[in-house]
Amino acid sequence: MHRVGLGHDTHRLGPGLPLILGGVTVPHETGCIAHSDGDVLLHAVTDALLGACALGDIGEWFPDTDPQHKGADSGELLLKVLNDVHSRGWRVVNLDCTVFAQRPKLSQYKRTIAQNVARLLGLAADRVSVKAKTGERVGPVGREEAIEASAIVLLERAH
Repeated sequence: MHRVGLGHDTHRLGPGLPLILGGVTVPHETGCIAHSDGDVLLHAVTDALLGACALGDIGEWFPDTDPQHKGADSGELLLKVLNDVHSRGWRVVNLDCTVFAQRPKLSQYKRTIAQNVARLLGLAADRVSVKAKTGERVGPVGREEAIEASAIVLLERAH
């Protein structure tokens, strides 16, 4: 038996903040404005896992109104959800992600980001794909006001 989950997240960008993608800090003059560390990619992955198990979304699990999540490490939030997914008898088969950012160009970081996400999920590196797209100078991503990420995950019943 298999399940598929789709996740998406968007964050506004602001000057002087860290830009963290998949648990990797990417040098840039702007970063995500967020209650947690603002890792838009790990938020999308977390939502994909939650969606595959019909468990709601990241905002329900880790509300931005809860002070305990202020500055939270998104990798730790992902691991909490992953542990719940495992406890329900599911395991991750593979993950495909896309980060939408006008800048910085992410080509040189994609492999490192994919390896880190694979490590967090306990997967071989060849089971995680991270792609990057620009906003073609259109909309909030294209005007460098925001960054977005989408993720799709395939789960299978653990034997």
